[in-house]
Amino acid sequence: MEPRSAHFFLGLSTGIAVCSALFSLYAGSLLAQTLSTEPASGKYLPDAPIDDDGAPPAESMARLSEMFAISTDKLNQIVRLFVVEMKKGLAADGQSLLMIPSHVTSLPTGREHGSYLVLDLHAAMLRVAEVVLDGHSNARSRQKTFTITSKHKTMPRDELFDYLAECLKEFIHHDQTESLVTSPPIERPAKFKLVFTFSFPSAQKSVNAGSLILWTKGFANPGVIGQDVVQLLQAALVRKGIANVVDIVALANGTTTNLVGHAYTQPSTLAGVIVGTGTNCAYVESVENITKLDKRSLKNKDAKDMIVNVEWGGFDDGEVIIPRNKYDIKVDRSSKEVGKRTFEKMISGMYLGEIVRFALVDLTKTGDIFRAGGSPELQKANSFETSFMARIERDHSLDLGDTRTVLEGMLKIPHTSLADRRLVKSLCELVGKRSARLTAAAVAAIVTKMNKLDGCTVAIGGSLFEGYPHYSNRMRDAMREIFGISAEYVVLEQVGNVIGQGGAVVAALVSQN
Repeated sequence: MEPRSAHFFLGLSTGIAVCSALFSLYAGSLLAQTLSTEPASGKYLPDAPIDDDGAPPAESMARLSEMFAISTDKLNQIVRLFVVEMKKGLAADGQSLLMIPSHVTSLPTGREHGSYLVLDLHAAMLRVAEVVLDGHSNARSRQKTFTITSKHKTMPRDELFDYLAECLKEFIHHDQTESLVTSPPIERPAKFKLVFTFSFPSAQKSVNAGSLILWTKGFANPGVIGQDVVQLLQAALVRKGIANVVDIVALANGTTTNLVGHAYTQPSTLAGVIVGTGTNCAYVESVENITKLDKRSLKNKDAKDMIVNVEWGGFDDGEVIIPRNKYDIKVDRSSKEVGKRTFEKMISGMYLGEIVRFALVDLTKTGDIFRAGGSPELQKANSFETSFMARIERDHSLDLGDTRTVLEGMLKIPHTSLADRRLVKSLCELVGKRSARLTAAAVAAIVTKMNKLDGCTVAIGGSLFEGYPHYSNRMRDAMREIFGISAEYVVLEQVGNVIGQGGAVVAALVSQN
């Protein structure tokens, strides 16, 4: 062998030996990290055993699955009881389903037109919009959003309504030359017709009068319950000097505006649902079935139908049919209205994250999860947001890295194993799926009451239906379990209206009637 070749093979073998030694050192280090981790406390804590496939504890999963299960039989039982309670609410006030007449007695044709203002109070924001209907099932709008903080939800009555009026005033007087892009341009009226979209249970005696029954969505402003909110807003408009340019023509729940706004472009729409921070429904009912209604209050004496605001958040508060588990009970007891609107507390985005948080705190105490311990952050009320659930359900990575970010980064849990993360994801799926199935059962009851299994459209809006993973499909699956093949004739459609369109259509219907 030539000297040059000998040197080459000597160098090659030496290099291989060095690489082998380095790899052995690296592998040993990696194995040590796999077998143990060192949190901030300085104590080494074991991760999942080497032969663990990362599966959550089977016993824990079985227990949780049973807690949150809503079987097909239970869905059908809920539908039957819901229809019974609807009939009770149509006959008398003070029932579990309030069944509030909206005094909106017609649906749009698509030919409604004009320029209208919409003032829409939400859980976390106030939206003001100017909407132009073109008479051809089309709408254009400009809008501005204002913040609603926890301070706004507890301030004195007049301060709250002054804030609403001030925001409206700012919107009206902002850039007086600004106009909507319409073809041809529509001249603004001397006095705007305004719809106050107020999605809180209110007893309506006419289309533009309604007294607050109770606050929801975290509001607790004193002095409003029992008062006509239209009069309170009118008084605030006077104080702010804009009563001469605004005429409040209607008070409407958000579910009513969902229904009417969608029907403006989709005539088969007969129900409107909101599944977001809160949840509720409105649907079209025969006037003759609303036996508690004083027919003398109707502007249109020949009206055959009327939109009814169901206010389904209080369904089964007596716990007749829907099983509640210990986490539901904890959420209820920690709420402002204990024992009330318990159906909403199992469905809406305001409460789902808190259900998961209570479960995680309990699972930590029993040693089923987070062997490194929980965190002070996890102990804080409402620290586990429903948006975290959505993020976790979207996490399809092998190691559930985004779930780890939520748990360790946002909730400051010192260490999570893959089994922990899978258990958390499964828990979120159980809670989210139950919410969708309960909502589907309520929708099925509405369709059953209307006798529209041969076909109708249900317009659905809100953050859960629109943005929570698999929510709409889970609802459709449950509808198929309830109705079988007939479920295909019930179309669940996401509301896609121009902002404020529903309120503007309500204003047009009321004005034209």
